[in-house]
Amino acid sequence: MRIRANIPDKRSGERSYARQICLRALAIMALCMAWAPAALAQTGVEHSAAIAELPQDLSPWGMFLHADSIVKAVMIGLAFASLVTWTVWIAKNLELRSARLTLRRDLRQLSDCGTLKQAREQLSGSTSPAARALQAAGAEIKQSAGLHSDGLKERIAWQLERVEAAAGRNIARGTGILATIGATAPFVGLFGTVWGIMDSFIGISKAHTTNLAVVAPGIAEALLATALGLVAAIPAVVIYNMLTRSTAHYRALIGDTSAQVMKLVSRDLDRARFAKAERQSQVVSQAAE
Repeated sequence: MRIRANIPDKRSGERSYARQICLRALAIMALCMAWAPAALAQTGVEHSAAIAELPQDLSPWGMFLHADSIVKAVMIGLAFASLVTWTVWIAKNLELRSARLTLRRDLRQLSDCGTLKQAREQLSGSTSPAARALQAAGAEIKQSAGLHSDGLKERIAWQLERVEAAAGRNIARGTGILATIGATAPFVGLFGTVWGIMDSFIGISKAHTTNLAVVAPGIAEALLATALGLVAAIPAVVIYNMLTRSTAHYRALIGDTSAQVMKLVSRDLDRARFAKAERQSQVVSQAAE
C-alpha cells in the first residue's frame, strides 16, 4: 500500500516540474517577443540617422556640393582649364584656317607675277607673311643699292628667315597653355583626390564606423577630382597635337612663300645683270666703231 501511494506522488511531481518548465519557456518567449520590436525599432532609428547623415544626391553636381572646400577649389580650377582648352581650340582653328586660305591665295598671285615689283603691287594692301616678305626683300634691295649683288641674295634670305620665324611664333601663340594643362591637370586632380580621401578618413575616425555606406560617398567625391583632371588633360593633349600639325603645315606654306619671293629676286637680279652686260657690250661696240 505504501509503494502504490508513492507512485502517484512521483507522477504528480513530474507533471508539476513539466508545467514549470513550460511556464518558464512561455515567459522567455514573451520577453523575446516584447524585446524584438524595440530592438528593431532602435536599429531602424540608427539606420535612418546614418542615412540622414549621408548625402542624398550622388550625382556629379551633388558630390561637388558636398565636397571639401579644397576639393571644390581643385574641381573649379580643372573646369576652368577645360574651358580654356576648348576656347583655344576654337580660336586657333579659325585663325589657322583663315591664315592658310590667305597664304594659298598669295602663293597663287606670286606664281603669276614675273617681277618683284609686280608682286609688291599685287599684295600692296595685304598684311600676310607673303606681303611682309616682299616688303623685307624690297627694303633690303633699296639698302643695298650701289653694292655688289653677290651678297644680296644671302641678305634677303636672312630677312625672309626672320619673317618666317615671326609668323610661326605669332600663329603658335596660345598653344603652349594646352601643353601645360595636359601635363599638370592629372596631378592637380590627384591632389584633390588625396585631400578628399584624407578628409573622408578623418570623418570615419570621428564617426567610429567603417560602414561602406558611410565611407563610399566621401571617397566618390574625392575620386571626382581625378576624373575632372583626366577630362581636362586628355582633350588638351589631343588638341595640342592637332594644332602642332596644323602649325607645321602653315609654316611649310610660309616656306613656299619665301621660295617664291627668292625666285622673283633671282629673276630681277639676272635681268639686271643681263641688262648691264648688254649695255657694256653696246658701249664696247660703239667704241670700236
